[in-house]
Amino acid sequence: MIQPKALRRGDAVGVIAPASSPDQRKLTRGIQFLQSLGLKVYLGRTVTEKQGYLAGSDQVRLGDLHEMFLNPYIRAVFCARGGYGTARIAEGIDYDLIKCHPKIFWGYSDITYLHMAIQKFTGLVTFHGPMIVSDFNSAARFSFLQLFQPLGLAYNDRISPLQVIAEGKRAGSLTGGNLTVLTDTIGTPFEIETIGKILVIEDVNEPVYRIDAMLQQLKSSGKFNGIQGVVIGDFTMDKDQEAYSKELDYFFRCFFQSAPFPVLSGFKFGHGRRNYGLAFGVNACIDTAGKLLTAEPGIQL
Repeated sequence: MIQPKALRRGDAVGVIAPASSPDQRKLTRGIQFLQSLGLKVYLGRTVTEKQGYLAGSDQVRLGDLHEMFLNPYIRAVFCARGGYGTARIAEGIDYDLIKCHPKIFWGYSDITYLHMAIQKFTGLVTFHGPMIVSDFNSAARFSFLQLFQPLGLAYNDRISPLQVIAEGKRAGSLTGGNLTVLTDTIGTPFEIETIGKILVIEDVNEPVYRIDAMLQQLKSSGKFNGIQGVVIGDFTMDKDQEAYSKELDYFFRCFFQSAPFPVLSGFKFGHGRRNYGLAFGVNACIDTAGKLLTAEPGIQL
């Protein structure tokens, strides 16, 4: 994998909206957060564009992405928000351009599609973490520190209560993201690759039967063959969260309890209030005996 260069105070970073349009008030707060880290922020056209549920036309959003990677002064590309739309531009991306100009690429939710595509066709480590219109808190600030110095991940039971669903200890590179989007990649050139990997999954406002259907789709597609482990992040629902969580926990245990690979749940990755950043493509290890997920740094000095 290709590790992008670390950020330094004073570096220029770009903000784009490759999917849906961001809320401008939240965008302003996010820009202020980046500036508080000592970064100079440059905005792409898409952060103020709107075309229905998209942040401008496919051509505009694709152009924004290319321009940020091509610009020699931009050291990182942050996505303003998710929503929908990245699948529409994946086939038009110049992956050789990205490979020749590797830099930090950060986002989650619908951005999962771009994580899969960029990793598959460039080998660049990408980052799954809170976006610019997200509410920034201690978890978000801590997550961004990994972009300034090569900090490895060590996520254990002290950060959040973790539950062992299937026991074991395995190593593999991290991949995954939003479960709905991962399922959408099946049958496309950007289909998720899981052999030898540790799969991270999360989602929002999906009923349990839909999560069941999507995991069954991954299973029937052979995506759990040769996998090294599953890490279950946040699955949130706007209402009745407590009842939803109980039903979902029961489902995960039924689905994964006889898995021949380790499965841990309870991680704060995804659409929850805390969203710790992850480097996708780096070597990692899942160990259920210690309730621990470790991973190598995603950047190089």
